[in-house]
Amino acid sequence: MTERASNTPAADPFLETGRLMFAADWQFIAAAPTIEVLPPMLGVEVALAGRSNVGKSSLVNALTGRKALARTSVTPGRTQELIFFRAEPELTLVDMPGYGFAKAPKDKVDAWTRTIRAYLRGRVNLGRVFVLIDSRHGIKPVDEEILDLLDKAAVSYALVLTKIDQVKPTARPHVIAAVQEQIRKRPAAYPEVFPTSSNTGEGFAELRAAIARLVAERS
Repeated sequence: MTERASNTPAADPFLETGRLMFAADWQFIAAAPTIEVLPPMLGVEVALAGRSNVGKSSLVNALTGRKALARTSVTPGRTQELIFFRAEPELTLVDMPGYGFAKAPKDKVDAWTRTIRAYLRGRVNLGRVFVLIDSRHGIKPVDEEILDLLDKAAVSYALVLTKIDQVKPTARPHVIAAVQEQIRKRPAAYPEVFPTSSNTGEGFAELRAAIARLVAERS
């Protein structure tokens, strides 16, 4: 039997764990407009944050292999609640209201902001927040605000670059490197950046593996 060369990297065992985890029967659990009606804490929660219309619902659908588990809309600010999805007790996905240019009255946006802050600071089973960034535009000042909030709350977060298929292949390494440099000194930022495309499926195996690894570590 030929031995594997010592310089050949071993396959990430969490690739298969993540595939199986997200191949399960994911279901909608709850929609919470306020902190008072959050569902009971169970297992590890992973939250998805991002600017309005950055593609959070599309990412939920692509992660779980479901075409319409999360509702998608071309109207910014459509998601106005914390939306909970679960397949197994070990993991819950939370789709957070989009921030930025939501088309809603200021008092409602302020209420969402208070709910989000309370959720981030008080949800003890929150394992990580994945902040979605449009790879065509990079980190904007409104994104910096949520990153500052996560740093101050000491909530672990990682960046997911969406719509990477719409960036020229030659430009992708530069886009990824620029984002990594921007978060390099942030205290709560996870160092790895995840480039993804909900259209092509690129990057989702690695993202599922990262979430599966997080669940294993927290368990």
